[in-house]
Amino acid sequence: MADSSSQSIVINADPARIAEVICDYASYPSWTQAIKVAEVLEEYEDGYPATVGFVIDAGVVQDEYTLHYDYAEDISRIEWHLVKPSKMQKSQDGSYDIVDNGDGTCTVTYTLSVELSIGMLGMFKKKAERAIMDTALKELKKQVEA
Repeated sequence: MADSSSQSIVINADPARIAEVICDYASYPSWTQAIKVAEVLEEYEDGYPATVGFVIDAGVVQDEYTLHYDYAEDISRIEWHLVKPSKMQKSQDGSYDIVDNGDGTCTVTYTLSVELSIGMLGMFKKKAERAIMDTALKELKKQVEA
């Protein structure tokens, strides 16, 4: 099992707005740098996406993969896992936890665990995970607060 990393950011919005942006996977290519395609493949009865296919191009890292999503009843936690290994990943597990701070802001914590199909030194892998989370949280904040 891969080690996980977590990072948090405070966003000036209510939990519903943050969850709305996170769950609108099909729009990711319009506001994220690395995601070129995001296609909802399957939905739950309530309309939330269950399975989403992604194509990423982050320069030296290019991959196509499918994630399966689960949601907390109150949508305060959104979690996912890799459906099957891809060219670059053996496994991926992640989550967003949204905590209402009671002052019009929320703290969003992104947790990510990736096991790569290619070899990478631990320190470089941790640095890459931190960069991915930092970019994802900053892009999320910018989109939610826009």
